[in-house]
Amino acid sequence: MNVLISDEATNPLRVAIIGAGPAGFYSADQLFKEFADRVQVDMYDRLPTPFGLVRYGVAPDHLKIKSVTKLYERIANKTGYRFWGNVEFGKHIDLGDLRAHYNCVVFAYGAKGSRRLGIPGENLQGSHAATDFVAWYNGHPDYSDCTFNLAVDTAVVVGIGNVAVDVARVLCLTEEELLQSDIADYALDALLKSNVKEVVLLGRRGPAQAAFTNPEAKELGSLQGADIHVAAEEAELDTLSSQELDIDGDKTTVRKVEIIQNFAKRKYNSQSKVIRMRFLTSPIEMFNNGDDKVSGLRLVKNEIYRTEQGSLKSRPTNVYEDLDTGLVFRSVGYVGSAVPGIPFDAKSGIICNSEGRIFNPKTQELLIGMYTSGWIKRGPTGVIGTNKEDSIESINCLIEDVKSGKMLVPASKNFSKVEELLHSRQPDLFTFDDWKRIDNMEIANGDLVGRPRVKFTSTLSMLKVLGRR
Repeated sequence: MNVLISDEATNPLRVAIIGAGPAGFYSADQLFKEFADRVQVDMYDRLPTPFGLVRYGVAPDHLKIKSVTKLYERIANKTGYRFWGNVEFGKHIDLGDLRAHYNCVVFAYGAKGSRRLGIPGENLQGSHAATDFVAWYNGHPDYSDCTFNLAVDTAVVVGIGNVAVDVARVLCLTEEELLQSDIADYALDALLKSNVKEVVLLGRRGPAQAAFTNPEAKELGSLQGADIHVAAEEAELDTLSSQELDIDGDKTTVRKVEIIQNFAKRKYNSQSKVIRMRFLTSPIEMFNNGDDKVSGLRLVKNEIYRTEQGSLKSRPTNVYEDLDTGLVFRSVGYVGSAVPGIPFDAKSGIICNSEGRIFNPKTQELLIGMYTSGWIKRGPTGVIGTNKEDSIESINCLIEDVKSGKMLVPASKNFSKVEELLHSRQPDLFTFDDWKRIDNMEIANGDLVGRPRVKFTSTLSMLKVLGRR
């Protein structure tokens, strides 16, 4: 219902945020900065814990990056903030419920799917999404029962972005490094018993186009128990990339190429493990030995060419090689998914929106009171901090609309009805106070064994520690 709102209906303004990750918290922060105590923010997440990919996606040895949760906690401590965890949109609460209780809704639930390679043999046992492995070693409740064949000598990661680099690094961490992280206990045990001695990273383009950030790449060169190998010929830039870099002069890319080329010049320290970084190399098939398990990859060498539009891309040559492996992780990007009632662009994997305002692609009409931010708004690009500017853009649109009266009119004047509704549909919901108790217990359990924290990795274990089972 898009009508002008009276002061009574908007004091406080009621906003629901679907997703308790970085985009959700940056959106809440912007709302509180604008409206202070004149806004009520309810944040929903299908998981019992807040913080999204900061908890379940950031590598367990990257504790400094995870410390951004201190900011999110300050936001959550605002008087007008409520967290409803273990509540799934489309299952426990729907669009009709939100329209009945809120003036505005912000969809910030991220992109949890993984893009596929689309090659023969991809469904063989031993072929996994890197995101599944990341969620597993971070203690995500949906992935704690996953198994990975760490008895193999060689693991292959297809892709060369930050997630791929994280997977390679975690596979090569020493016991000392692992114990200093907040990795899930079961993953710690499995990795300490791992037989993986070699991790091969496959990049389809050259060093200048590598998707990882420079700090992530540099870390590979300072691991306690692993060497980094780059073949000299693969570290050299092709003519087109070299020319473009000379013209463009992008300092970050220049530094990235320097890091890679320095890896190629290094003397090896004969560490127990090795990470091999490959460029201009793509898998075209996974094969087996007559069973349903991966036994190797067929690779093709690529070359860089310039498209008619002027961009540089890769294409296959007629040079092939085979690589023996029993463990393959694809790391070629996250992909978003649709939720009931919200227009979705399946090709781009994002909610249909203009600067954060959700619209109907058939009519081009805006959905009054509906907004989006984060990966599900723009696609899975950037780092955690990128979501801040993205969320500011979306919430500024919301603020502009609120000031002009373009918002929903809640049918219910009693905001306590939301809590009653949620408890009736999901008795096992979690509040932020519940999270604080879980957080404190994880840290206390970590103190007992000299680790940052020991995570609870199932909803049931969290309910038990809260005395609700």
